[in-house]
Amino acid sequence: MNLESPKVTVDKSSQEVFDFLSDIKNFEKLMPDNISKFEILDDDKFLFALKGMPEIILKKKEVVPPNKIVLGAAGGKLDFSLVGNITETAEGKSEVKLQFEGDFNPMMAMMVKGPISKFIETLATKMPTSI
Repeated sequence: MNLESPKVTVDKSSQEVFDFLSDIKNFEKLMPDNISKFEILDDDKFLFALKGMPEIILKKKEVVPPNKIVLGAAGGKLDFSLVGNITETAEGKSEVKLQFEGDFNPMMAMMVKGPISKFIETLATKMPTSI
């Protein structure tokens, strides 16, 4: 299952956006309002839970400065990744698009598609005002 957030424009350079997303503590600022738990586990891993959903642990898996950050599932039964693609469009301006890639059975995909789509859209739309 592949889902994409809308592209958002951020009034920061790609390096500034990359640096913000590289610090996993900053993901708390991007979380939806219905977050019920956010906890830093170590320098590159955090746990979060949304109301009505199980806890999810994300770990920084790959970094390609200043254009790409990949977070992936760290444990649990589901294998997925969240990719942040950053493109500098002008001096001091960047576009960011999030991609969610997960390998789910059809039943699970049907259940999680809506909540995950909304989740990555919220992360993306909060970026311009949070960075």
